[in-house]
Amino acid sequence: MSHANQRRILGVLWLTLMLNLSVLTIKIFVGLWTNSLSVLADALHSVTDSAGNMVGLLAMRFASPDPDREHPYGHQKYEAVATLAIAFLLGVSCLEIGKSVVDRLLKGDAKVDLSATAIALMLAVLGVNIFTAFYERNMGRRLKSSILLADAQHTMSDIGVTLTVLVGLMGVWLGEAMGWHWLLWMDLWLSIPVAVLVLRSGWEVLQRSLPQLVDEMAIAPEEIHRLVLSVEGVLNCHDVASRGVVGQQVFIEMHLIVAPHNVSEAHAITEAVEAVLHERYAPARIVIHVEPPEYQSDHLTYS
Repeated sequence: MSHANQRRILGVLWLTLMLNLSVLTIKIFVGLWTNSLSVLADALHSVTDSAGNMVGLLAMRFASPDPDREHPYGHQKYEAVATLAIAFLLGVSCLEIGKSVVDRLLKGDAKVDLSATAIALMLAVLGVNIFTAFYERNMGRRLKSSILLADAQHTMSDIGVTLTVLVGLMGVWLGEAMGWHWLLWMDLWLSIPVAVLVLRSGWEVLQRSLPQLVDEMAIAPEEIHRLVLSVEGVLNCHDVASRGVVGQQVFIEMHLIVAPHNVSEAHAITEAVEAVLHERYAPARIVIHVEPPEYQSDHLTYS
């Protein structure tokens, strides 16, 4: 990741943090004002949005694109660790939603003091959440940032929670107006599918971050093999391995069988191979072990 990209990601995280804090403040105000447990539970979910932004900012602070003595392979995994933290926060959000459902059932208290102003504020919150989620997702795709994409997914789940709360509040309002007491519990029952949504979001975040943390293959060895064999003077390559994230930072290593016996010519061929791989997968760090033409191996990669 370049320094320019890092600065832009930091800017996006700071903006979304300010938006999430404003949403959190409004939800707490509306929840306390209306005595709505669902709105307060929604506010707890928004706490994790803001916490996710803070985790992202901390990760970006340490996720320098350059290696150093203590971290010779760079700092890219800080970002993946941060996305795991966001997945954990999604799980906490799900627990908070479940807790709010149980609390309301045990208390038997469905009273909510609704007003047009409270409904309007929650609609404004929904609009801010929608803008934040789509803005952060688009910037995450443009900057190829897993942390922005994970955080956008988290905000998407907040949209679902807020929609559920709004439907529940409208149900309570209609129940009070029409005398239909069963509608007073509408927002409570609608909280159940929201919990499923949050769990699904957490699983998707884990799927994106775990491959980088466990050094899963980044590039198919057959594709690397095809590119390498296109370089003049290369006879074969084997034990091909790759890790990292294409477009951010990948590490490629291989054993290369070259035609010439001369060290200088063999070195020139390895540089040509590195140039081809850099052109396709940059930024990349490539390690090549050169072997003589009589060496033979049918192990393209590790089995």
